[in-house]
Amino acid sequence: MNPFVRLPALLGRTFSTSSRHLRNKVPEAQKLFQDNGLPVHIKGGAGDVILYRATMTLTIAGCCYSMYWLLVASMPHKKA
Repeated sequence: MNPFVRLPALLGRTFSTSSRHLRNKVPEAQKLFQDNGLPVHIKGGAGDVILYRATMTLTIAGCCYSMYWLLVASMPHKKA
């Protein structure tokens, strides 16, 4: 028998609901890391807040700097 004859039947088969006994364990794992409700970047105290803000500032400044030089590079050069 040709195996490609049964292929559409196999592709259209629905999955059994008996395999849906799994439950989501992610919320319990998140509670281990989020015990006091603070975001992860603030949880470590003032040092983490400063490091997070410095990282975000450097990231935004770097993106703006890159956009500036892309704009400069896209402009035609003036001939003297």
